[in-house]
Amino acid sequence: MDVKEHIYADDPSRGHPDVRTFLPATEYYFLGNGLIQAALQVSAQLGATPLGLVLMNPEFLGPKRSSPSLDPDRGLSATALTLVSAGDRWTAQPGRIRALWTETEGIPTVRASWAASGWQVTESFFCPDRTRARLVRVVCVRNARRASRSLILRTGIKDATLSRSARFSPGQDRTFFIEYALSGRGRAPAASCSWCRAPSPSPSARSFWENGARVRLHHPLLDHLLAVARRQLPAVVAASGKLDGGIWQYNLEWVRDQAFISEALAALGFTETAGTLLGRILDRFVTEDGATFDSSRQRPAEECEFDQNGVLLSALDAYASWSGDMAFLRRYWQKIRRIAEFPLKPSFRHHPSGLLHNQREFWERHAAYGIEDGFELAHQLFVARGLGSAAGIARLLGKNREAERWLRMGWSLRRAAFEDKRFGLVADGRLIKRRLVSGEVQREIVPVPTLMLAIDVPLFKPGRHYLNPDASTALPIALGFIPARGGLAERTLGELERLWNQRWKDGGYGRYHVSSEPDSPGPWPFASLFVARAYFEAGEDGKVWRILDWLGRIQGGHSGSWFEFYGPRPVPPCPQVGIVPWTWAEIVFLVIRHILGVRPTLKGLLLRPRLPAGIDEVEAELPLRGRVLRLAVERAKAGAGPACWVEGRRHPFSKQGFHWHHDKKVTTVRVVTK
Repeated sequence: MDVKEHIYADDPSRGHPDVRTFLPATEYYFLGNGLIQAALQVSAQLGATPLGLVLMNPEFLGPKRSSPSLDPDRGLSATALTLVSAGDRWTAQPGRIRALWTETEGIPTVRASWAASGWQVTESFFCPDRTRARLVRVVCVRNARRASRSLILRTGIKDATLSRSARFSPGQDRTFFIEYALSGRGRAPAASCSWCRAPSPSPSARSFWENGARVRLHHPLLDHLLAVARRQLPAVVAASGKLDGGIWQYNLEWVRDQAFISEALAALGFTETAGTLLGRILDRFVTEDGATFDSSRQRPAEECEFDQNGVLLSALDAYASWSGDMAFLRRYWQKIRRIAEFPLKPSFRHHPSGLLHNQREFWERHAAYGIEDGFELAHQLFVARGLGSAAGIARLLGKNREAERWLRMGWSLRRAAFEDKRFGLVADGRLIKRRLVSGEVQREIVPVPTLMLAIDVPLFKPGRHYLNPDASTALPIALGFIPARGGLAERTLGELERLWNQRWKDGGYGRYHVSSEPDSPGPWPFASLFVARAYFEAGEDGKVWRILDWLGRIQGGHSGSWFEFYGPRPVPPCPQVGIVPWTWAEIVFLVIRHILGVRPTLKGLLLRPRLPAGIDEVEAELPLRGRVLRLAVERAKAGAGPACWVEGRRHPFSKQGFHWHHDKKVTTVRVVTK
């Protein structure tokens, strides 16, 4: 019942406004190469630096104020570009900066444009290689006046200043280059900046990004959502595989988050990064008996998050399925076996039902919050799914005894979770979040009287505090554990609609019933994407687009960097809200798993595409086991029927999808669907 981990001391009212993460009217664009990480801050908030550069060492996780480019009193102002001419000074002004994503020889680049007194400025930021902790800033200045003028350009980091003078003819453009680098070791790396020559992107950097997945959905919003996920998800992973579960917020690592992200990276073609991430998890965050860490620590038995074991096993399956790296599975076989066996310990099993029980739920509330000993739907779901993955891995490695056991145990757990009349996670015709070991549904929670983390949150207000509905109940629908177009799914999704606009008006789903929220009330992007994936499988495209439209228009939608949730927060004792990489992974799953329907297995390729309303054609090039799968899906024209061509040869069409063994080395598929 230790709650000290939920208490933070970082006070955003202390210091310059730039130390705050959730600045109104502010977007963050993340760049990185594993050795250096940067966020370009573009802000229209008065007092904040309109165009500032937050530099970070990805190996050391910390709050925004710990950035070596952020001064506690002056914020990021030193990193801004200042123009000086004829005694006048100009910088980019709040609300007058146009920033967008682009590419430099295939490498993700952020371009920001602004103007002042006849000077037109375009600044571009990117990491030109993957071997040095450096980022390059390209500054292009144009004299739009009809007279020649002199100009001094100034910028820097904290107390270090760069300055350069230049003479401009009428209409002349001149380009300047600045290199930012990190050096030193420890938690306070030194950041430096210097003028440099025109950078030439390295072949390794170009290859890294160009060999990733390419998808064209022919829909501006959906193309944007996938592009920002593709550009930023690899950029926030350190070369060692280290990754902050909530950038500037938690400064900790989770097996669940990292495993999901590794699966998304593999689907995007960044399998080397995915493997590094998984290797770090297996080496550092799995104990000798197979328990997994969350928030960078091991939990007591009653608070073990069993779902993490299952998520990790499924991620290992997905990584090997996309990459073909069976040597990785062989190398970690003993640890994989322990991960699969850990949730099956007798002490975790409920003997009448076989379900797994504990006192910690999917969103990490525990006994102090009123969570009683019982069965969590998400824990049963992911362990059952993970055991199926572990069985496939075992069979591939010739471990048939383990394969048979895990397959049997996984199906037993699945049947108990969805079919057991007394203990299963179905009640009143819909999926429920949690049931007590007695068989009673846990409908409410009551926190212990001494737990007062932040008084101005719903859980500590008078009244009843409900557990249902919970966004995690969308996951069995999204993952195909129950029929997505059946009555149980329909009633569950209907209940989840109560999470939309609970105590807010701008859209989005809360993670669960707001009355039991020990944090601030507000919508959660990655929880909303759980629901979007379920609605997609249910054929409710209108609801899917409503969620995606919301993501596109809220703060962070332009840059594609979403906060964990959106709402007022008591800080401290709560941490400042940060950027959660898991959201990018959920976007990848929606596009590649659900829309494109590409689901490789250890044995072969399963393809089950479906185009949502509003999209009539898609094309994709997806790296798969050393080759590229070129997929085209289009909607049948009037009078035409569905069809499928593989390597130019027509195949019988199947609504259930298509499957080929990897030995077939399928590279070109065209599907015409209704």
